[in-house]
Amino acid sequence: MADTLNNWLLEVVAAAAAIGLEWHDLLVSLGIVVGAVVFAVLFSRILFRLLLRATSVFPGELDDHLVSNAKGPVTAYIILLGVYLAIKIPLELPHAIDTVVDRVFSVAAIAVGAYMINVMGTSGLIWLQEYLASTPAANTSSWALPLARRSLLLVVAAMAVMVSLDVLGVNITPLIAGLGIGGLAVALAIQPTLSNLFAGTYVITEGVVNPGDYIDMDGGVSGYVVDVNWRSTRLRTWGNNLVIIPNSRFADSVITNYSKPDEHVNVYLTCGVAYESDLGRVEGVGQEVMEYVLAQHPGAVLDYGAYFGYENFGESNVDFWLFVQAKDRLASFEVRSELIKQLHARLTEEGITINYPVRTLHFPDGWNPQDGTPLPPQVSSVPRPAVSRSRSSLPDDAPGGGDGPEV
Repeated sequence: MADTLNNWLLEVVAAAAAIGLEWHDLLVSLGIVVGAVVFAVLFSRILFRLLLRATSVFPGELDDHLVSNAKGPVTAYIILLGVYLAIKIPLELPHAIDTVVDRVFSVAAIAVGAYMINVMGTSGLIWLQEYLASTPAANTSSWALPLARRSLLLVVAAMAVMVSLDVLGVNITPLIAGLGIGGLAVALAIQPTLSNLFAGTYVITEGVVNPGDYIDMDGGVSGYVVDVNWRSTRLRTWGNNLVIIPNSRFADSVITNYSKPDEHVNVYLTCGVAYESDLGRVEGVGQEVMEYVLAQHPGAVLDYGAYFGYENFGESNVDFWLFVQAKDRLASFEVRSELIKQLHARLTEEGITINYPVRTLHFPDGWNPQDGTPLPPQVSSVPRPAVSRSRSSLPDDAPGGGDGPEV
């Protein structure tokens, strides 16, 4: 082993003497390299830990991620710089060799820099993915951020290769021009795909829709959001069918989300009673029915309250509405059905009539429409008694008349 080491040292000294180098120059170079390695070890073992501890003073974890992942590239830079200085400072190389050394170390520095940019960018994207995991954009981060990491790697690698070629003396102007024209052609060819990609990212990061939400689009498509990926949004309809919608169309549509701002859905039920009814008693029956449903039905929101109001004078009835709230969209159908059933039963029990549309025809005295007389019938309306309107205290989102919200 000792003989092998001695032979290797003798060969190095002989090679150095052949190009005019002294042994003390080699010792200086070796000392610089050893010093760079020692400093790199000290940095990774001591200085790096102090720097990482200093980042704990600042809020958030992004700086911790960036500093932790910068350890490898910075250590590589320190060693590379030490080797470069060990060659350049003590050794007097011929111009041709010196030029080659500069270019080789420039390319190596570019590679380490590209590695550092990719590591730092990837670290930031991983931190962002962890941060978004508990937000409405979690579904986007599962596919958009890995795609961003791959794109970052390709872009950094392409830039590193072009800069390295330029350092080596290769004319990259035609290459850049060709890449520009090719990139434009590719962009035009995949324009619909890019449109769907950016539209899908926009829709989910805005937090407008999330998987599990029930939505209704202006094109008549409605259903539960199953998934939003880089190209399309998938809905499951009431018929248990899967509808795939391109994200570009999805982003341009008017969307009603029945799960936002929360899952509670207002239930607005209209009805009418005959003009001869005791409207005070009708209001009491309506309040009793709503209070019963709120207390007995598990899908109703008791804390929201129950509201009654007369809406208008219809053709055959005095129209009124009942207003309560259900826990979600499915429960709203059940609550609405229970309100109709209970209200009909109570009105029937109280002898209060819900009229169907009728008209009363008044004919001239002594004229029978069955004898063929060509006189047209005269239509008049039955006089209506004066009826007062009453309205209880309403919440801010209760309807003030007209059509109520669809549930």
